[in-house]
Amino acid sequence: MKRPPTDEAAAMRLLSRELQGRGLGLDRRAWLRLGVAGGASALLAGCNVTDTDGMQAVLRRISRFNDGAQAALLRRDLRAPEYTPADLTKPFRFNAFYSEASVPEIDEATWRLEVSGRVQHATAWTLDEIRALPVVTEITRLICIEGWSAVGQWSGVPLSHFLRRIGADLSARYVAFRCADGYYTSIDMESAMHPQTLLAHGFAGADRLPDEFGFPLRLRIPIKLGFKNPKHLVGLTVTNEFTSGYWEDLHGYNWFGGL
Repeated sequence: MKRPPTDEAAAMRLLSRELQGRGLGLDRRAWLRLGVAGGASALLAGCNVTDTDGMQAVLRRISRFNDGAQAALLRRDLRAPEYTPADLTKPFRFNAFYSEASVPEIDEATWRLEVSGRVQHATAWTLDEIRALPVVTEITRLICIEGWSAVGQWSGVPLSHFLRRIGADLSARYVAFRCADGYYTSIDMESAMHPQTLLAHGFAGADRLPDEFGFPLRLRIPIKLGFKNPKHLVGLTVTNEFTSGYWEDLHGYNWFGGL
């Protein structure tokens, strides 16, 4: 019985043979050029090799390729669909990595959004200070990677405005977020500057998020999947250092998470 590959090069050779054996007839460079890397990982689901170090390295490279491909396709002038009040999903669905009974209780009086990293004004913001910034309201669809979606009305400050307000280095690569419930994620700067990306503090016409939907502050980014919309924000960092995310680290979700 042949041993599974333990290094990246051997795993890539196995991957190439697997693709050819399934009729694709593509070598490594060909399928990367054609952008079928995501499909390749799906093809390997039943190969009993994905738990080896070598194959994990290959799959990480595939994921990075997919991230780059999605980022290359992103354009700020392309907007997610927006809806009317008649389209709102009622009731709006709760989603988190814990039950609704475990939603964190946050005291607005002591809550702060800590700003750090490549910014001119690294400070802590109160919710009232954030509410005083220009407000945009959007009715957009939150799309979950698990296959469901819901249309909601969100109000908040465009993240692009907030980043300029704190003197963020807009040439930095990432904006990373920390949450009161232990969740964390990051997005690319291009997505952070997209006109529909909000630091949302209002929902359904009220200038307050329900606790279960992210009080006191959440990211609402309709050009990305739901797991890239962190809730209960307590920290924002502008950085050139890549940081992954909760679901990316736990279950290998694609980091870019674009729609």
